[in-house]
Amino acid sequence: MPDEPIELIEPDEPSLDTTGVSVIVITLDEEHVIADCLESVRWADEIVVLDCGSTDRTVEICRSYTDRVYETDWPGFGIQKNRALSHARCDWVLSLDADERVTPALAEEIRDCLPGSGENGLVIPFQSSYLGRFMRHGDWSNERHLRLFRWTAGRFSDDPVHERLIVDGEIGGLDNPILHHSFATVEEVQDKVSRYSTAGAERRFASGKRSSLLKALSHATWTFFRGYVLKAGFLDGREGFLLAVSNAEGSYYTYLKLLYMFEDANR
Repeated sequence: MPDEPIELIEPDEPSLDTTGVSVIVITLDEEHVIADCLESVRWADEIVVLDCGSTDRTVEICRSYTDRVYETDWPGFGIQKNRALSHARCDWVLSLDADERVTPALAEEIRDCLPGSGENGLVIPFQSSYLGRFMRHGDWSNERHLRLFRWTAGRFSDDPVHERLIVDGEIGGLDNPILHHSFATVEEVQDKVSRYSTAGAERRFASGKRSSLLKALSHATWTFFRGYVLKAGFLDGREGFLLAVSNAEGSYYTYLKLLYMFEDANR
């Protein structure tokens, strides 16, 4: 993420269209995936993209799909998604990541259900791929996430990573999935394990949690056993094993980094 702040664009005054859907996406150097993401939501009433300093063609590609492209600095996932949300002008908002796709069946389901929906939020199933294979078992099985919500009832937590969507009122669900094309290469896996374990350690450190080598090892062991054995990740073959290993690595490095953060703070 860029170190130097970029001039912020003031959010739009909300002018809610109670029959429409805004799609919000935050980006950074996503030229390899963003076109497929935005193509899958051409049906939406508006697309809002908030970029934080891409050095590739991301912004150019986004502007070929929407004129609602803004640039800003990077404060963390939660705050950034709330910034994107502040630019949305429709009553319903669908939050997507750049490596996610809305299936045609889900798009039709959304269009059909929203006009008469009594809920303020809708949970959507996910199908996630790992190194090119969609995972049916393990820690990524039966994924469902709250992603579609009324603008007036929803907001994101300010967590820098693993942010939560908080929606006031009744929550319903949809049947058709979002496709999540995550971790296309081993390098992407390694990069995300490193970044997320650092953010996870920082969050735990800020809340006063402590760690030890035993905790790092026990959390990693449990994470692997849960995903590969208890949740039958072994049924996903080679990629099922690799996913369980990378999840265990993420847990191990989170608690190992937390251990050294406390030691450094007490020197």
